[in-house]
Amino acid sequence: MEDIDIPSRFICPISLEIMKDPVTVSSGITFDRESIERWIFTSKNSTCPISRQPLSDTDLTPNQTLRRLIQAWCTLNASNGIERFPTPKPPVDKAQIIKLLNDGKSHENQMRCLQNLKSIANESERNRRCLEYAGAVEFLASIVTNECSTSSDEALDILYHLQISESGLKNLITINGDFIGTLIRVLQHGSFRSRENAALLLKSVLKVADPMYMMSIRVEQFVQIVNVLRDQISRHASLAALKIMVELCPWGRNKIKAVEAGAVQVLVEILIETTGRKVCEMGLVVLDQLCRCEEGRAQLLNHGAGIAVVSKKILRISHVASERAVRILSLISRFSETSNVLEEMLQVGVVTKLCMVLQMDCSVKTKEKAKEMLRLHSRVWKSSTCTPVHFLLSYPSS
Repeated sequence: MEDIDIPSRFICPISLEIMKDPVTVSSGITFDRESIERWIFTSKNSTCPISRQPLSDTDLTPNQTLRRLIQAWCTLNASNGIERFPTPKPPVDKAQIIKLLNDGKSHENQMRCLQNLKSIANESERNRRCLEYAGAVEFLASIVTNECSTSSDEALDILYHLQISESGLKNLITINGDFIGTLIRVLQHGSFRSRENAALLLKSVLKVADPMYMMSIRVEQFVQIVNVLRDQISRHASLAALKIMVELCPWGRNKIKAVEAGAVQVLVEILIETTGRKVCEMGLVVLDQLCRCEEGRAQLLNHGAGIAVVSKKILRISHVASERAVRILSLISRFSETSNVLEEMLQVGVVTKLCMVLQMDCSVKTKEKAKEMLRLHSRVWKSSTCTPVHFLLSYPSS
């Protein structure tokens, strides 16, 4: 095939391969459907890849004449090992989806409708965006809100995997005012699969939610988010729950609400049990936020392994984890220091770790935090027999 002279107009300008399903964009240039859909929908580009002109719309017009020419050329060159491309299946359009959604409004057709929607969504990114524009998001959300067991689980699964656009998420919150509350109820009562999907979708929704709504989250709703972590449904669900808390904690009294929901105890247990880099990093990020309030620091100190496990993560996981762990210990040593706390920090090796931070490849900010702590409590720590003699050489002067 390398020796065959392929007409240049049969070659897709992006993939440089023979076009199987040529389509023309609004700039007038023809591409293979799969390549241009990947450019527009997956890579989220809004310009023509050749002319760089803005695309006035994302409609793709089939170039039937060129497709027939390519198929005829393939047939003529069959003896050279070139196979004729089959006639492409027409892509789903908005009108077809709207009809499918209308049929799905009757209870007896609902499951079949959901199965068809799932099949369409799984085909391509282009189909997922078409489903969103045709109103499938609102249709699926209404089923989830009605909480009709099997149908609700299936609708939620499709809804998450649509990977809804930011504008689509904002529109969803506007139309369905209690959709965040619905997702939190699924966290409480749903199956493991539904709880995972609800956590993943809630993470996306909260990124575009109004701050006033973020501040209105109640303690009992925080409990359901914390329970996703406690139950260890899956790594994806745990990371989603941690990111949800990162979004929520800066607003209003949410730090205190999260502490009251038992977040600190669960985070410490997670840090004890897991060695996964991402979960450890995110767990320390949330714990850092919670230790910015007195209640959070008190709960960390009340946990027998709290200070020890935070110290253990320094220089063991990543630069990010070390930075967050040092910040947590800095908050404890600055605002919650008592003779017992300072003694515990000595006993579990905090002082040793801080001295090591000064000698290792850590960020300037982390080194400064460590140095600040060592200076602040040098009277207690530097004179203690628990501080290894060889680290006294690197101990900063007060």
